[in-house]
Order: sequence, then C-alpha cells, then structure tokens
Amino acid sequence: MRGIGQFFAVMLMAAAAFPLAAGADEAKVKPAPAQRWSIAIHGGAGVIPRGSLTPAEESAYRQGLSDALAAGSAVLKTGGTSLDAVEAAVKVLENNPLFNAGKGAVFDAEGKNQLDAAIMDGTTLRAGAVAGVSATKNPIMLARAVMEHSPHVLLSGSGADQFAREQHIEQVDPSYFRTEKRWQQYLEWKKGRNSASLDPTHRFGTVGAVAVDVNGHLAAATSTGGTTGKRWGRIGDSPLIGAGTYAYHSDCAVSATGTGEYFIRESAARQLCDRVRWRNQSVADAAKDTIASIGAIGGDGGLIAIDGKGEVAFAMNTEGMYRGRASAADETPRVAIYADEVIAGR
Repeated sequence: MRGIGQFFAVMLMAAAAFPLAAGADEAKVKPAPAQRWSIAIHGGAGVIPRGSLTPAEESAYRQGLSDALAAGSAVLKTGGTSLDAVEAAVKVLENNPLFNAGKGAVFDAEGKNQLDAAIMDGTTLRAGAVAGVSATKNPIMLARAVMEHSPHVLLSGSGADQFAREQHIEQVDPSYFRTEKRWQQYLEWKKGRNSASLDPTHRFGTVGAVAVDVNGHLAAATSTGGTTGKRWGRIGDSPLIGAGTYAYHSDCAVSATGTGEYFIRESAARQLCDRVRWRNQSVADAAKDTIASIGAIGGDGGLIAIDGKGEVAFAMNTEGMYRGRASAADETPRVAIYADEVIAGR
C-alpha cells in the first residue's frame, strides 16, 4: 500500500507540472507583439496646384518636411516618447522660415508676429497651449511648459511670454521672426488686397505633428503664426484643445490646418477622435468625414491623424497640404505636397 501511495503521489506531481511546462513553452512560441512607432507631420494646406512652385521651392519644402520627420523619428526609434517626438518635429518646422510658425510667421494688422501653439498627451489627457506670444523662439516648447509646470491649459499674450522667461525658455527679439517674404505679404495686405491671394501656395500656414511611440502612447502638437492681417487679438483653432489639436488615449491624435474659425465651430480634432471612439470608424474614414463636415459649413483646410496602431491618415479639401510620415516599418521620410500625391511606405 505504501508503494502504491507513493506512485500516485508522483503521478499527481507530474500532472501538475505538465501544464506549467506547456504554458512556458507556449509563451516562448507566442511572444507579445512589439509596438511599432509612427509619426506624421504637416506644414500647412492651401491652393497648391502642380506648377505653382518652382523646382527649387518644391525641393526646399520637401527637405524641410524630411528634416522634421527625421527629428521626430530619431526620438521614437530610440524608445523616446511620442510627446518628445512631436515637440522635436514641430521645433524643426518652427525654425524653418518656409513655414508659417516661429521664424517665418506672418504679420498681423499692426505689423507684428503673434504666435500660437498647443501640445497634448493622449495618455494623461494633459495639454498646454499659448496664444499671441511675441518673444518666445519656439512656442511649442512654451506650450509644453504650460502643460507640465503650470496649473493651466492656455496662456496668452505678455503673460505667456512672462511665463516663458520664468521657465528659462529661450527668448528672442521680435525681429527674429521676420522674413522679407512675409513682410512683403503684409505690405500687400495693407494696400487693401485680398490676403488669401498673397501666398496662394501657403494659404493656411500651420505646422503640426502626431505620433505613437513604442509603448503605444499618442501625442499631438500644432504651431502657427495665424493669418496675415489678423486683428483684435484673433486666435484660431491651433491652440484650442479639441479644435486644432487633440489626443485621446490609444484612439487617436490630431493636428489641423485651415480656416480656424470653421475648425473651432466643428470641434474638428475632438470630432475625429469621437468618430474613432464612438462610431468605430477607421482613422482614415474619420479624417475624411471630419473634413467633409468642415467643408459643409464653408471651411477648408486639412488635418493629419494617427491611431494607437500607428495607422496614419491625411485629409484635405484643398489642392494641397505639405505633409509627411515615417514609421518603424519604413524609417525613410515620405513626404508630399499636392492633393493627388500618394505617400508611399507603411
């Protein structure tokens, strides 16, 4: 009897051990899939028919977009956060005088540069934004400081610049933002000409970035100089969370460019995320339908969006949008300008 008891005890122990061993083997065979990073950017939308840019201008714009993608990708492929990536990409665009953000921003009715920016972390739903700043070299850095070092979401004007100084964010003389091209556009505007016709290839100058990192976290950032000849402290959609900038958990992140008043009225960025979240739309369908809603009330422009899987969408109802993307699956920056241009890659 004693021998039989020992035999059954051994068999029970063996039976208990086999499922554990099988489970361990199965875990080795089926590892959890790694999250892949992805980033998309835009540099403004507008009337950009083929032939409207000289070969040299087109090359310069494409290089500027590629440089911004490279900066964001460098953060993501080393395991950095999506928040760091979108900030890095937008900073490059702010520093490039071709784009209407930071250096190269348009002039308002008083001949001044008034800059707006916003950034949002989809994981925490924290956000920061600034409007009407005039001495901060990189408004996107200030927007992030508002998010991380203040109890507020949106600061404006001289108060925002004061906060920037307190946070030791680089300040510049307002003349830093001036470019001769933008100044001439302002002078033309003062003559009473239609400002929309002054730079038809860059009618809605705004820059932005959206990204997902290796941990699946989403972020969005947007920066702009606004519109030529804007008056009365006008603020568009770019620094308004839910209008021109938004990121929500693992659903989507959005940055928009266009006639800001219409994007505000349609809560465009939040609308797109709600379409993904509540209607189970793909990010591409949500982007297309959101732009359609803008057009239905008379607005135009474009937007970029990304979901938690790294799927990127570009949507516009203009003849073009400066845009690009890169990802872990295809690290080569892929850029486009014209509406009928398809960005290759994954």
